[in-house]
Amino acid sequence: MRKYLVLGAGISGLAAALRLRELDPNSSVSVWEKSDRVGGVLHTVERNGFQFEQSTDNFITFVPWGLNLCAKLGLTDRLVRTNNRDRRTYVARCGKLYPLPDGFMMLAPTRLWPMVTTPLLSPLGKLRAGMELFLPRLKDDRDESIAQFARRRLGREVFDRIVEPLLSGIYAGDAEKISLLATLPRFCEMEKKDRSLILAMTKTQKAARRAKREEESGARYSMFVTLKDGLSALAEKCAEALPAGTLAFGREAVRAERLAGGGGGPQWRVTGAAGETETADALICALPSSEAGRLFAGSVPEAAEFYDSIPQTGCAVVSLAFRDGQIGRTFKGMGFVVPTKEKGSIIAGSFSSHKYPHRAPAGYTLLRIFVGGARAPHLTELTEDELLEQVLRETAPLLGTKGDPADAEISKWPRGMPQYHMGHLGRLARLGAALEKEPALALCGNAFTGVGLPNCIHTGELAAEKVTRCFESE
Repeated sequence: MRKYLVLGAGISGLAAALRLRELDPNSSVSVWEKSDRVGGVLHTVERNGFQFEQSTDNFITFVPWGLNLCAKLGLTDRLVRTNNRDRRTYVARCGKLYPLPDGFMMLAPTRLWPMVTTPLLSPLGKLRAGMELFLPRLKDDRDESIAQFARRRLGREVFDRIVEPLLSGIYAGDAEKISLLATLPRFCEMEKKDRSLILAMTKTQKAARRAKREEESGARYSMFVTLKDGLSALAEKCAEALPAGTLAFGREAVRAERLAGGGGGPQWRVTGAAGETETADALICALPSSEAGRLFAGSVPEAAEFYDSIPQTGCAVVSLAFRDGQIGRTFKGMGFVVPTKEKGSIIAGSFSSHKYPHRAPAGYTLLRIFVGGARAPHLTELTEDELLEQVLRETAPLLGTKGDPADAEISKWPRGMPQYHMGHLGRLARLGAALEKEPALALCGNAFTGVGLPNCIHTGELAAEKVTRCFESE
């Protein structure tokens, strides 16, 4: 019986294990997980009628991999869409929240009038943004940072007050370093094809209306879904779909060695922190990039080098449950983002129970506040009490909150967010070339082609497809 070993029971590793069972149903699959539960950063806490998500709390539907996995596991009827009545996103300026210009989508506006009337920009900032209609396209294929691209096309003010906080809300990183080609390549393609981003986005929206598709609101909240039972349910359903004995908890891999593999024997041996070993015909590594590099230092140095080259940042998620009377201002929206220039610790926040009403009982509002990131990495080192005090101090003037929350949940992820800095695609290409020589080894997770949940699922499934191909001729 062919044997596969998967390291890590986060959503990437679980997706890989499920796909292995589909492609090679007579094989044996083993999954090592150093903790005592599945899901990795996916973790839902239910308490007092509140549903606290400790990391990711929904996923996009623009790509199919998350939806497909839910369908495969019989979870489609448990999917919940965002509340479309309150789709607005706000941006902080001078301590107050203002609506994001309607139709602004990440790096470009789709409508001009909201840009003309927004209080987020000065008259000169609006004029500079309008000049984007007449700017020439870039003549080469250089890899720019998101900051360089946004300033070149739309000006410094649009970058500082709109683009930078939107991107920080997603990547928690430094837009001066994040590669545009590795994160938002479609905007490069728009410039090449249509020259002007505004013209390209206008054409895109016209085509969408003709196709009667739902219009995006401009931020990451449109076309998102979650699970009624929380995203932990996705990981738990994956685990339930695997044969008994597949998951081995409390096993921390510390070394992966390539074996001779002659005569159809095992090709990889993994050693755990307690000295235990396991051999397999093929190996899939789904560990966080901050942990995976050490595994391959002696066997696949290119993999170790890639993992070690990925910068890491992190953030803390502070969930606050307030009675409705404790929030002094009314916001009809999904959430807000805070520019770095506001000089606070808050990166972004979401009105979690506005997005998904099932997350709080009647008479309460559940907020999710994100702090830290590249702008303040030290905040993840604070105690929970210190974090709570800091967040309450900043939300009071911004949202009008009064008094202590009825309940709170805090989770810290100090090195959980890989950053796709300039040159990421080149490093990825060199890794790919090295892995072509290792058909029985595949890597997956959020360090490669996307940080969202669907992308992680996809990398796991692709990893399973890669390692099973090397046995197709047998």
